[in-house]
Amino acid sequence: MLQTIAHYGCHILIPLLVAIVCYKQTWKTAFFIMIAGILIDLDHLVANPIFDPNRCSIGFHPLHSYFAILFYVFLLVPKKSRLVALGLVIHIFSDFVDCSFM
Repeated sequence: MLQTIAHYGCHILIPLLVAIVCYKQTWKTAFFIMIAGILIDLDHLVANPIFDPNRCSIGFHPLHSYFAILFYVFLLVPKKSRLVALGLVIHIFSDFVDCSFM
């Protein structure tokens, strides 16, 4: 139960906190762009089984690979891709928190 709360709490609360603190004027837009980072979980659809509670996403699914994570970090540099990259990096961090419970 704590694992689920920590995992999904990170997915929602960290982007909300970053949006409110760093993007005060446009926090709602920033929040929804960062929350869209959850779309990288679509790569779970190619796994068999699709959901395995004992499987760490990081390093297993294509959009959670170490190469993809490095790409997300590089996307933090250009200002135009920063919000999307923040959402992706926060998503990966949330999955890392989830994996740390295993």
